[in-house]
Amino acid sequence: QVQVVESGGGLVQAEGSLNLSCTASTTTFDDYAMGWFRQAPGKEREGVACIDWSGASTYYADSVKGRFTISRDNAKNTLYLQMNSLKPEDTAMYYCAAELKDEYDFCVYPPGSFRGQGTQVTVSS
Repeated sequence: QVQVVESGGGLVQAEGSLNLSCTASTTTFDDYAMGWFRQAPGKEREGVACIDWSGASTYYADSVKGRFTISRDNAKNTLYLQMNSLKPEDTAMYYCAAELKDEYDFCVYPPGSFRGQGTQVTVSS
């Protein structure tokens, strides 16, 4: 499995923005679909946004469409999540993960566990 390190979370006011990053430790980063997932206390794990190996195909949860943008830089082994117009309901621990599957399935059926520590996003009203 691919080791990852997430960063970029923090405390922001509603309507603010954050840009999350995830760096993966693998020599075959561009073999993998990548995804951002989140989990808040008392809520189910959610696939937020996923992207295929090339960056050409993406999937977004309905709750973030039009506000979040996922992207990747295969030369840097890095995944990004630009989050705009943040809402209090976006508050959660955010994780990234890698998988050898298509981006739609990856997001709709999130992993059971995560390799990284995650990065906390807190949106105040």
